[in-house]
Amino acid sequence: MTLSATLAHIDTSLDAALDRLAGLLRIPSISTDPAHAGDCEAAADWLVADLQSLGVKAEKRATPGRPMVVGHVEGDGPHLLFYGHYDVQPVDPLDLWHSDPFAPEIQDTDQGRVIRARGASDDKGQLMTFVEACRAWQAVNGTLPCRITFFFEGEEESGSPSLIPFLRENADELSADLALICDTSMVAPGVPSIASQLRGMLKDEFTIQGPTIDLHSGHYGGPALNPLKEIARIIASFHDDRGRVAVEGFYEGVHEVPGELLRQWENCGFDEQDYLSSVGMTQPHGEAGYSTLVQQWARPTLEINGLWGGYQGAGTKTVIPSEAHCKLTCRLVGDMDPDALRGRIRKHVEDRLSPDAKITWDQNLDGSPAAVMNTARPEFEAARQALSEEWNREAVFTGMGGSIPVAGFFRDILGLDAMLIGFAQEDDAIHSPNEKYNVESFHKGIRSWARVLDALAG
Repeated sequence: MTLSATLAHIDTSLDAALDRLAGLLRIPSISTDPAHAGDCEAAADWLVADLQSLGVKAEKRATPGRPMVVGHVEGDGPHLLFYGHYDVQPVDPLDLWHSDPFAPEIQDTDQGRVIRARGASDDKGQLMTFVEACRAWQAVNGTLPCRITFFFEGEEESGSPSLIPFLRENADELSADLALICDTSMVAPGVPSIASQLRGMLKDEFTIQGPTIDLHSGHYGGPALNPLKEIARIIASFHDDRGRVAVEGFYEGVHEVPGELLRQWENCGFDEQDYLSSVGMTQPHGEAGYSTLVQQWARPTLEINGLWGGYQGAGTKTVIPSEAHCKLTCRLVGDMDPDALRGRIRKHVEDRLSPDAKITWDQNLDGSPAAVMNTARPEFEAARQALSEEWNREAVFTGMGGSIPVAGFFRDILGLDAMLIGFAQEDDAIHSPNEKYNVESFHKGIRSWARVLDALAG
């Protein structure tokens, strides 16, 4: 009866919840822009006051950058740490917005009712689904179902420079039994999803130098080493004709998708043709032998992100450039080690250099491993069943092609497993003009968290 009454309260108080969300969305908390530092402070203050209205012992914590918000509620049962971020992306280009990005509007669209504003989906709307579930639980029961720590960050959209030091300095306070993260999407409309793995990231950059200066192609064309030709030849060696990365040892630590998980993915409602055609493609171009979804979620990649050198201006300049440059990234899965992989890629390149070609590598050694969730924990199946009941559709453990570093930080610094549940849609236009969040995602997201809390509290 407690859960039923809480769900009923959520239904009858939806308009008030939307009004509160709109209040948070009006604050232009763009973390990367120093001009909005005060707005980030205001958003943190807004959240502190909102949590305190629920009886949460919440406060704003200063960092060298934007503040954190930390709140605690005591209780019986498991201790849950809930994470979200209140900062948002810049709104440029502003002229592509159809309405003021910080004047949220409820609109009727082909996708149903949506709330349109910067941060509606990423991540204020998602963050507030959890807060509103707690508000409804408190209103009906006079207390929350278990011990909860709220942890809201203000720099996620600007690289989280203060996050790791803050976690290390406050590890004892932030320790819990399980972390909950609401900053992800549903794999398809109406299909509740729990992210079970996130790909990691490796970045590198190199410059190949040939002649000491740019050369006249008539005087030196033929005998001179052309760095653009050199770099093109080396890059072409990264993959074989089936799309498999040809760097020796590249696939060390990569695992095949377990059969049961693969079954869920195959029946999750993902539309490959829509996914490809939405960006002007007719077929996948990745590693042969794997479906589009497996390529995106469970296979590693080596991508060329930038390639340049020589004359870039109008017309023709008959020059052999002295330098050529390449930026590359890898998405990592399983137990791939970013440091070891960087060494293998660099060896692959250096072993193929021609005489007189000299290479310089970037010294910004940026990389993080993949995050694989411990779905064998009983809490994951309990949450999956709770989501399935709310959406009348089997919830699925999904992968994610991108990275959410905080999940790895929780594991490495706090020793916490993380459960990632989100209700965003692929067409929410996060980071883009006209961002929106479906009202259904917000409403059923609140109901979903109420069910998950009930299931986890036991």
